[in-house]
Amino acid sequence: MQTSTISIDVHLDNDKVPEKITWKADSSSAAEAQQAKAVMLSLWDGADKSALRIDLWTKDMMVDEMADFFYQTIMTMADTYNRATHNQEMVEDMKKFAKDFYNKFREQQMKDNKA
Repeated sequence: MQTSTISIDVHLDNDKVPEKITWKADSSSAAEAQQAKAVMLSLWDGADKSALRIDLWTKDMMVDEMADFFYQTIMTMADTYNRATHNQEMVEDMKKFAKDFYNKFREQQMKDNKA
């Protein structure tokens, strides 16, 4: 069996707040570790039937970047769910939620910028 290793390094400040996140996959074509401002890692524990999660973001990640990150993550989760289940109705619901979420965020940002 072939294995692949993905390493995630989280550099913390004195208060243990992430300042920098880098990752590297041994099967990647990238020679150097890649930087990221956020990471959401979900693992499924089949024995406990529960999701284990690690959610981290750097202190320089902007609110609009977080909204983009969530929008894109929900959209790609919908694509993954589609490949796994072929349940198009649920996929459409997920994508509609993602679009509604993002549009509502943008509307709030516009209101805040006018104030």
